[in-house]
Amino acid sequence: MGIFAWTATAIAGVSALVLARFHWKNWGASASEMAQVFPGDELVPDPAGVTTRSVTVNAPAEEVWRWLVQIGQDRGGMYSYDWLENILGLDIHSATDIRPEWQELEVGDRVVLVKPGWMGLRKGYSLPVHLVDRGRAIVMRQTPPEHPWDSVWSFHVISQGETRSRLVSRSRDAIKPGVIAGIGRLIGQLLDPITMLMTRKMLLTIKARAEQLQVLTSSTDQKLVV
Repeated sequence: MGIFAWTATAIAGVSALVLARFHWKNWGASASEMAQVFPGDELVPDPAGVTTRSVTVNAPAEEVWRWLVQIGQDRGGMYSYDWLENILGLDIHSATDIRPEWQELEVGDRVVLVKPGWMGLRKGYSLPVHLVDRGRAIVMRQTPPEHPWDSVWSFHVISQGETRSRLVSRSRDAIKPGVIAGIGRLIGQLLDPITMLMTRKMLLTIKARAEQLQVLTSSTDQKLVV
């Protein structure tokens, strides 16, 4: 293969990666959702990057919320690839039922992502809860010096009627000057495909849980009517 063929192949490969990242970056999100201002966005007013990922759930918003509010390594899990997370020793087990003790989440609580002691992290790794709008939104905040970056990760449940809703994941990262910050942004971009896959699985699992329970509930109601 000649130099021109190699160059063309390289250009095609890079272009494919760029297009794939552009396509998957805001997986499932509509144009209006990507442009929408969500609670928590104001915490990072001038972001270096914004990611919005969404899924339609054929269940009412309150049902979606009951699963979402359970998130956390020490609670209902992260609803993602448990087997992969547990290969890494994270000890995450996503809930398959609604637990009353996990239905409360307050400002100041922490959503645990990594258990204490993992990989030398004495306290593990967790995200402080900045805002809880019950039934609608959870906003988690990361700021220095506790965290090496300034960002927001939030979830939003949007009702679209009695039996349909949207579940949205939004992340915003602040612009930080300096070489270290630049390296951090580069690492984040390289890891973004993995983050996308894990977030996508999380949204789809919550969707499946909510829809399954909705079907069971509807079936039970129909039997009672008959």
